[in-house]
Amino acid sequence: MTGPIDRAPRPARLAVPDLLSLGLTGLRARPLRAVLSALGIAIGIATMIVVTGIPAAGQAALLAELTALGTNSLQAVAAPDRDPPTKLPESAVVMVQRIGPVTAASAVGNTRTVVRRNDLLDPTDGSGLTVLAARLDLLPTINARISVGSWLNPATAEFPTVVLGSVAATRLGIADLPAGQPAPQVTIADRRFTVVGILAETPLSPDIDRSVLVGWPAARSELRFDGHPTVIYIRCEESQLEAVRGVLAETISPERPGQVVVSRPSDALAAKRATEGNFSVLFLALAAVALLVGGIGVANTMVVSVLERRAEIGLRRALGATRGQIRGQFLTESTVLAALGGLVGTAVGLLATVGYAAWQGWPLVLPGQAAVLGVGGAVVIGVLAGVYPCVRAARLPPTQALAAA
Repeated sequence: MTGPIDRAPRPARLAVPDLLSLGLTGLRARPLRAVLSALGIAIGIATMIVVTGIPAAGQAALLAELTALGTNSLQAVAAPDRDPPTKLPESAVVMVQRIGPVTAASAVGNTRTVVRRNDLLDPTDGSGLTVLAARLDLLPTINARISVGSWLNPATAEFPTVVLGSVAATRLGIADLPAGQPAPQVTIADRRFTVVGILAETPLSPDIDRSVLVGWPAARSELRFDGHPTVIYIRCEESQLEAVRGVLAETISPERPGQVVVSRPSDALAAKRATEGNFSVLFLALAAVALLVGGIGVANTMVVSVLERRAEIGLRRALGATRGQIRGQFLTESTVLAALGGLVGTAVGLLATVGYAAWQGWPLVLPGQAAVLGVGGAVVIGVLAGVYPCVRAARLPPTQALAAA
């Protein structure tokens, strides 16, 4: 019988910690070159973060301003100039609130009465103001707010109390509601109503500014209001605005949808959608160029490193290092170099974005996805940049490498 055949021992595989140690050793040996190479990647990543984060913050600020112009709002009124006059159903608001994408719906109703500062003035002179019955959920629906006093509540809406629009308060000579003093009163249909609040200017609903608002129950009991709304205000999901508009008339008046007029979407909605689609395209292209330049810098550094370290490569090969181990060493070195640059660039980019957004007073929008992609992109760039140098290093014959040293 023949004895066992001797086989050459397999080369040991480098563990990940050993591979990282080798890669960091090469970087520590030439710290200035490593810093300058990582700086190229850092600039590219920081550029990408900044040119996505700052436009995103500016976009959020602009979109907030456009949203404040009523991009998700609609109004429905009865068709004018009809004989007999058209009336919206009393249940119209409840029906509209059942539409899925509708987030808020409220209404006002014209009481067709005259408001006066006091009962000594001409009963027919209403100063161009309108007395409206208002639902309690009106303010959030039309994005209005109280300037002085308070809004109607379930208790005050039952009694003769009013809230004045900004223009109505000026025309009636009521600029404030001093604390500790009797609240001013106005006369509506020969009945006195106590003023409990004054609205701030409402740009989206200028008719409200010129109105005196009475609680819905009080309007019924004190002013003989018939309960039919004259204007219905709707807020809905912006993406479903056209769909909601398409079914509003049939929802409000199933029997006579042609007698309901629905406002068209705000022009600001088209501007907002155009803004959402056109931001950051050019900036992302510039960031890609910056990353490419950084990747070329890393590749150049690694190629030069291979040429300068031929003696080290030859010695390691002569001592038994395999080509795979040489490739792993240089590939790890380029990946670590790029990853460090990516981390530094991400931190600098995020700080710059936060600082600029705070300086401009914009909403803070941290590009989390861009940060993750930045670090990941840096690692990918490091791998790609190190492929050719590591292959070239692995192909150097030990004798040629030692002879050229």
